[in-house]
Amino acid sequence: MMGSMETREKKIGLKAVYTLCPVAHTVALLSIVVILLHLALRDHQPLMARIGSGFLHPMHEKLALLCDKLGYYSAAEALIWGFIVFLLAALIWRLVKLIRGDRWRNLYRLIMLPISAALFVYAGYSALWGTYYYADDFLATGGFESREIAVDELETVTKYFAARLNELGDAVQRDEQGFYILDRHDILDRSREIYNNTEALHPRLSGPAVSAKAIASSHWLSYLDFTGFFFPFTGEACVNTDFPVSLFPSTVAHELAHQRGVAREQDANFVAVLSGLESGDLDYGYSACLLAYIHLGNALYSADYARWEPIYKSLSESVRLDMALNNAYWQQFETPVQTVSNTVHEGLLQSYDQELGLKSYGACVDLLVCHYLNDAQAYFSAEKTD
Repeated sequence: MMGSMETREKKIGLKAVYTLCPVAHTVALLSIVVILLHLALRDHQPLMARIGSGFLHPMHEKLALLCDKLGYYSAAEALIWGFIVFLLAALIWRLVKLIRGDRWRNLYRLIMLPISAALFVYAGYSALWGTYYYADDFLATGGFESREIAVDELETVTKYFAARLNELGDAVQRDEQGFYILDRHDILDRSREIYNNTEALHPRLSGPAVSAKAIASSHWLSYLDFTGFFFPFTGEACVNTDFPVSLFPSTVAHELAHQRGVAREQDANFVAVLSGLESGDLDYGYSACLLAYIHLGNALYSADYARWEPIYKSLSESVRLDMALNNAYWQQFETPVQTVSNTVHEGLLQSYDQELGLKSYGACVDLLVCHYLNDAQAYFSAEKTD
């Protein structure tokens, strides 16, 4: 009898706690269930692959096509700001209630609100995007090679992209002072066709013929050290439009790679280079070469400075100007806010077993060297013949 009464009192107590903020508790509990399911099932690769190809990819395609009707405007940005405003308004309301009285109850409600919101976002991200990290391996399904590379090979491919950079850098449009210029909206419009040739060669990279979306609050995005992001809740590839234009087309291609189910950052960087060069588009090609050179050059700089130096000095003044502008832009955002943002982003990547964290952005070097080594060798052989 005594045990029965204790159980009943416990049930009444739990019910009383639940009724303090039923919506927040329901959201939190459902989110925890989703997160636990993701953790339990994510190592079952065939199941993750089936969910990714059979449900998530088709869903993201349909969402992307639907949101494409908004033109340049991003539904993702509207949802993000709407969520932030709602959360802030709710927190302020709870804070007012806390000050007015019944402090313990309202303090609990105030604490539960951001907790439930964070759990909801992480659960949604895990289900709609984190699944891709455990689905089909990009290298296996795409037929690409990645292996350990020799410094000689790294030097050859770095030199090749430096040469391509000089060629395309002289061909792109520049103003009287030598600054690279382009129309960002035109780049976004052309992004609809940028994967056409790549899809024909690699059907694994097929996706909807939609444009990437410009973020209106791009300057604030730069404080977080983001050039763009894929928003799995709307299927949109979103890009920062504030940073210098030289890497803008390759950023568009990178986010569109995510839209096509390429999850890992190193893979998306490689696909951005591949699609830019295969497209035949001058601006996308130049930006792709610049992205590739930055990754390859950084790797060669660390591996063998003596080999890196003459290649860097071979770059034209125009190319070096584009690189300097990009570096100068991002230096102004080196603040504690950026540090916190990078720490959070790195932690998020590592929570999906992306052990390299943000360093994985440079891991596309192996893919680039393996894929373009033959092209590089043929390029320099032809040069010698001429």
